[in-house]
Amino acid sequence: MGYKEASSFATTALPEGYDYIIVGGGTAGCPLAATLSKKYSVLLLERGGSPYGNINISRFENFQISLLDTSPGSPSQAFISTDGVINARARVLGGGTCINAGFYSRASPRYVRRAGWDGELVNKSYPWVERQIVHWPVLAPWQEALRDGLLAASVTPFNGYTYDHVFGTKVGGTTFDRDGFRHTAADLLSSGNPDNLHVLIHASVQRIQVTVQGSTPKATGVIFKDENGDWHRASLSSGGCGDVILSAGAIGSPQLLLLSGIGPRADLEKIGLPIVMENAFVGKGMADNPMNAVYIPSKRPINMSLIQTVGITKMGVFIEASSGFCPSSESTNCQHGIMSAEIGQLSTVPPKQRTLEKARSYAESKATLPKEAFQGGSILEKIKGPLSTGELRLLNLDADEGPSVTFNYFNNPLDLQRCVYGVRTIEKIVRSGSFAGLIDDGAYSMEALLNLSVRANVNLIPKHTNDTKSVEKFCKDTVVTIWHYHGGCQVGKVVGKDYRVVGVDGLRVVDGSTFIGSPGTNPQATVMMLGR
Repeated sequence: MGYKEASSFATTALPEGYDYIIVGGGTAGCPLAATLSKKYSVLLLERGGSPYGNINISRFENFQISLLDTSPGSPSQAFISTDGVINARARVLGGGTCINAGFYSRASPRYVRRAGWDGELVNKSYPWVERQIVHWPVLAPWQEALRDGLLAASVTPFNGYTYDHVFGTKVGGTTFDRDGFRHTAADLLSSGNPDNLHVLIHASVQRIQVTVQGSTPKATGVIFKDENGDWHRASLSSGGCGDVILSAGAIGSPQLLLLSGIGPRADLEKIGLPIVMENAFVGKGMADNPMNAVYIPSKRPINMSLIQTVGITKMGVFIEASSGFCPSSESTNCQHGIMSAEIGQLSTVPPKQRTLEKARSYAESKATLPKEAFQGGSILEKIKGPLSTGELRLLNLDADEGPSVTFNYFNNPLDLQRCVYGVRTIEKIVRSGSFAGLIDDGAYSMEALLNLSVRANVNLIPKHTNDTKSVEKFCKDTVVTIWHYHGGCQVGKVVGKDYRVVGVDGLRVVDGSTFIGSPGTNPQATVMMLGR
């Protein structure tokens, strides 16, 4: 499927308008566009560039480099939540599937029922994705050790290789093939009808155009900027019954609703926006699955691995692992960045000075570290849900700049209890002997490993080193994201079960912003399924 720069819109747009305009060519937007184009004319607008030809996106070994690239044209746009946790949102055709760890796992049947989805249609839509971009991994030694350790820690039974969400230990799918090449949601566009589908990259939508006639506002198009900064208007066909569909993600979709005058009255008036439709829930219910990792040094360099094995516990805690850091010799912008397992603390910087610029400067200062500093791997626990939620607010009227986002990690004490359970499970895994051939057996107590992990440069939260007897404090000190944030346009509050924005005709939201909780162990499978 071909795509063009946004500046070509003036010469390629359908004069009569489009049946559907999709804002965001990401995890949901690409399968959605491909599906709708079978019968309708579709315009897909993506604010980022192409994933193709970028070796830091396509190559497995460059995962961290792509994620931590902070250049203006990066596929990953960094932001720091008000909690002090460094995060990222995708800015590339294919969305989060271009910068994530590739793990593929479906939602549970219970999640599907609670979402009100048609189970038969769901079970047809997942395979449509899987046939095109999903593969079975070859287990790395670190992942085999985790599998054995999970079983020794009673995270049973072993369910083998499966996409299904089932209690116990399993090996999931991956969007990296046997050659280490990444397949993304952008690949799904090839299933569309090229005669009906126009894809524009570097098309940054600034707001939805809404016509207010009578009592019900109606979306009629969008206003966007191209790569040169020139403005364009894309319209829905006047005679059709199509929609503008926001698939801009859990940050972009609520942000664009607010910028278009749809949201809480107080929030809109504070930023000076006219109110098109008051809805108290836009930008609310924001949540991010908190993750904590225990870093484990090894006897010798460990092969790189991303998420392959997972333990799904009945406590609502998932245990996963990663290892090694082996960028290819052809990779560019190599830096040992913000999320790398390196020793040192940015928390010594005063809170008001903890900016992205300071984080970048800190990362650059660590670029001379020897590769031995990255020898080993980590075991991580993350929390299902979570119960703690926050909000998204506009800081200005520029859609290209990020809004203020608060997740309130561990605000609910049950989330903290589950984190403690997860860390204690990691302790059982390490003590089980499954890692004996990979790590220095007995060289590190669990308290020493926790202290090592506390000193790692993972977030901008003040740390309490040499005080890890309190696992609760460890959880709060070392919380990071695993990029599974959701909410802001939730079903039943901002959109109905048909994903139409409440009170506005011709406008829907289809992406992770509509979720009450993150599906499965990793959401990308379900977000792509939803788009299909």
